[in-house]
Amino acid sequence: MPADKLTDKLTDTLTIGVFDSGFGGLTVLRELLPLIPGARYIYLGDTARLPYGSKSHETIARYAVSSARYLHEQGADLLVIACNTATALAFDDIRHAMPIPVIGVIQPGAEAALAASQGQVLVLATQATIQSHAYAHALHSLGLKATEKACPLLVPLVEEGWTNHPVTDEVIKIYLTEALTEAPEARTLLLGCTHYPLIEPAIARVLSSLGHPLTIIDSAQATARTTAQAIATHFPNRKPQETSPTCTFYATDSIEKFQRLGSNFLGQPLSKVHLLDLGG
Repeated sequence: MPADKLTDKLTDTLTIGVFDSGFGGLTVLRELLPLIPGARYIYLGDTARLPYGSKSHETIARYAVSSARYLHEQGADLLVIACNTATALAFDDIRHAMPIPVIGVIQPGAEAALAASQGQVLVLATQATIQSHAYAHALHSLGLKATEKACPLLVPLVEEGWTNHPVTDEVIKIYLTEALTEAPEARTLLLGCTHYPLIEPAIARVLSSLGHPLTIIDSAQATARTTAQAIATHFPNRKPQETSPTCTFYATDSIEKFQRLGSNFLGQPLSKVHLLDLGG
């Protein structure tokens, strides 16, 4: 966006678009709301076309770019890709297609890990994110060692609502025991999936029971902080608004399910969810 257009936002309400393939990105929105008050938020969950992880790079890029363009058409001044898979596999495609600032979730998480640790970082994420090695590349570029662990059972457990359940604790224990056997020197744990903040207390509890406490990095929190910094950079003359943030929600399928599950991720009831057809 040209500099004169950026400064035009001095008196306008800043609009932040947040995109995910489903519900998990709502944990990023949850962190953004208190950090950047007075903004207008538009959230799009592409639930009709998930999971992204089983699709090709070309398909993921096409889906993500179409969603990003829709958010821009709705007035987004800045776009947050609150989806690890889309960030890992299509971030450059999205950034090149958008005339506005674009922020993903991977680099902020890696930079937060750097601030917390100079040693080895253990990354928990979905199979698709781990297979992309996006976190490993980002951490290595910062001089950090990375051990990645795919945890495919955690997302369905979170979506089932079993965030404080013995079964979930046992699954977490199995994954962490395996990961720590491979990376016994790890001192930092990076949550590389936006579903995982909902089970962060369970992860901390299991780590304590294993006698291996780690500093836990929530990439959703890190992404929100990076977004606030980006706003200060791209909109330096924007004055904070005194009003409460407003949110508009779109889902491409099952709006009732999105509203029901989404409230758990956002930490508060969702307002009306609009059904959106983005095509194939």
